Amino acid sequence: MNISQYTSEFKYNWKLAAPVMLGMLGHTFVSFVDNIMVGQIGTAELAAVSLGNSFMFIAMSIGIGFSTAITPLIAEADSSNNLQQARSAYKHGLFLCTVLGILMFLVVFFSKPLMHLMQQPKEVVALAIPYLDLVAFSLIPLIVFQAIKQFSDGMSMTKYPMHATLLANIINIILNYLLIFGKFGFPELGIVGAAYGTLVSRIIMVIYLWLVLRFKERSGRIVKGIQFFVLDILMIRKIINLGSLSAMQMFFEVAIFTAAIWLSGLLGKNPQAANQIALNLSSMTFMVAMGLSVASMIRVGNQKGLQNFKELRRIAFSLFFLGTLLATFFALIFFIFHKSLPNIYVDLNDSVNFNDNMEVLSIASNLLLAAAFFQISDSIQVVVLGALRGLQDVKIPTILTFISYWIVGFPVSYFLGKEDMYGSFGIWLGLLAGLTTASILLFIRFNFLTLKLIREKQEQEIPQQV
Repeated sequence: MNISQYTSEFKYNWKLAAPVMLGMLGHTFVSFVDNIMVGQIGTAELAAVSLGNSFMFIAMSIGIGFSTAITPLIAEADSSNNLQQARSAYKHGLFLCTVLGILMFLVVFFSKPLMHLMQQPKEVVALAIPYLDLVAFSLIPLIVFQAIKQFSDGMSMTKYPMHATLLANIINIILNYLLIFGKFGFPELGIVGAAYGTLVSRIIMVIYLWLVLRFKERSGRIVKGIQFFVLDILMIRKIINLGSLSAMQMFFEVAIFTAAIWLSGLLGKNPQAANQIALNLSSMTFMVAMGLSVASMIRVGNQKGLQNFKELRRIAFSLFFLGTLLATFFALIFFIFHKSLPNIYVDLNDSVNFNDNMEVLSIASNLLLAAAFFQISDSIQVVVLGALRGLQDVKIPTILTFISYWIVGFPVSYFLGKEDMYGSFGIWLGLLAGLTTASILLFIRFNFLTLKLIREKQEQEIPQQV
């Protein structure tokens, strides 16, 4: 095997993936900053942010997953210079994401009583509810932003969403500092201050990106002057069909990580805070794999259109290889620094919460060992899933992700995560089992499909050669 046939694609793969990675990391960095700043107050507050965000993760996964339907429609219209189709895809995508954002806000807002029924620590629930009120409302601008972002990506204008997330992070950091700790005469609001920072930064993110695209010549002719409530049922149906299965795939994975938060809550506030630290660090490395997943979807889709299935396999395997190398690097980072990385989330000089902080650090360092191992599985499954989306194969992968996370992963987390078993570490062993199963099943599916396509193409060519 000539390894250069795969490594030769690394430069172009990275060029495609990097802006997406940075944009996704921007979303995660908002949460990262919130966690670090809130962690300075106490472990109960950090656990409350974790519990509140667990409801948010599910809603966000549905919104972000659904919005991905907009990109291929815009890209198709842009390449054929079909202005009418581009305007229709943008308008209907934006309309559906706005409706979905409002719906997700209402679902999360009225789900708050569930916290009392989930046997979560009472002090954590009391802190989480006011935090969740504001963060839930931020779902509306977040999902609207995703619609505009996917349009921008489809127009190959990937740097502007990246600029928007960078601006949002700067605003979030400033507002967090002012409102969490009550600096420069601002009220000291604790974790509610973090919620205000998140909400305001997401609203500004939408306004900034929309204004930029409105005044750019290429995008402005599509964005300006749309009749928002004049709708085409066929386009709505097309976007829903494309977006719903992608949303379900993302939901199944995010939901098991959310279940891990709730299972950690059954063990107490400190295990829940430790889970949040490990989850936040893992989610940042996952965004690198997400960038490669989008590159995988684009490049495989291009080769599918050209009917060049041997080249499709070579390019896909180059992406799988790059993803595995990067994941191995992150795994080593987590393994080597598993004891020191959690330290940035807590105040080691806080004498009042010293014992709680030490317990959180101990648990989190063990969880990062499990996270180190599932870096590779997580990367493979999401990059292969992107390749399958490029092949427009979504139904079977949706079933495979459900089996992996909920037939395999969750039962392992539930059984091994009990206090008399392995506790928090057992919960993460379940995550490892689910991600590993997904990576194996999805790869088998991709391998089977591409070999089948190559064989069918060869069979079609034989009569022509005769």
